[in-house]
Amino acid sequence: MDGNIETDNWLDIHAASVMRDGRCLLDHVTLAIARGTHTVVLGPNGSGKSTLVKLIERRLYPLARDPDGATRPHVRLFGRERWHIADLKAQIGVVSADVQREFADEEALSAFDAVVSGFLATRGTAGVEAQVTPAQRAAAGEALARVGIAHLADRIVGTLSSGEARRVLIARALVFHPQVLLLDEPCSGLDMASRRRFLDDLRGLARGGTTLVMVTHHVEEILPEMQRVVMLRDGQVLADGHKQALLDDAHLTGLFGLPVEVKRSGDWYSARLR
Repeated sequence: MDGNIETDNWLDIHAASVMRDGRCLLDHVTLAIARGTHTVVLGPNGSGKSTLVKLIERRLYPLARDPDGATRPHVRLFGRERWHIADLKAQIGVVSADVQREFADEEALSAFDAVVSGFLATRGTAGVEAQVTPAQRAAAGEALARVGIAHLADRIVGTLSSGEARRVLIARALVFHPQVLLLDEPCSGLDMASRRRFLDDLRGLARGGTTLVMVTHHVEEILPEMQRVVMLRDGQVLADGHKQALLDDAHLTGLFGLPVEVKRSGDWYSARLR
């Protein structure tokens, strides 16, 4: 039995626990997200957010049995438990500061090559040029244009600003026209102006039909389009619900373990320590 089911959820995690070096990084997590639901996973450093991302990416797997021994955990993506990684990349695009740092280490990697390498199992196209098809090149150009950086196609990634380089990563994720864009601390390292421009880009993608999931510890990065909040603390789901119900002083104080004051300005939220 392959564990495939018909579902409206793109993500369905049940009773998943992840252990690493004797530590429980995720503890009995159950979480389902419907297609089209823009969601933020919010939590402090060390709460298990990055582990959750790796679980979704298939870079980590849950324990075969729940700690109580009675439940078989599962992680289903678009109703399927088993995926070839190449097929999964076409459904879920991932943007993270970690990937950007890996590209920055490639001294001669252009923005165009970084984007077209999304079709390949590489960080660039060196040595595999023959594998890149004209259709893939055209898709890379379209993705760069979609995020407004077609004029940067020939620039070396390491010479771009952090905001420009983050747009390259979005373009790389978009070459497959994925159903979901998974954003892992996407504004890390961006200044205030670059962050706002980047968040505006993400809002455009949300309005264009791409399901967004943002993993962050910054309340001010939560887009107006994101109505659902999943609060993660100590590897467990602390709360899960509508943004207006959870983004208040009491919930955020419980989440971060310090007295937090929340303010709202229009459709945006911010938080500070009291």
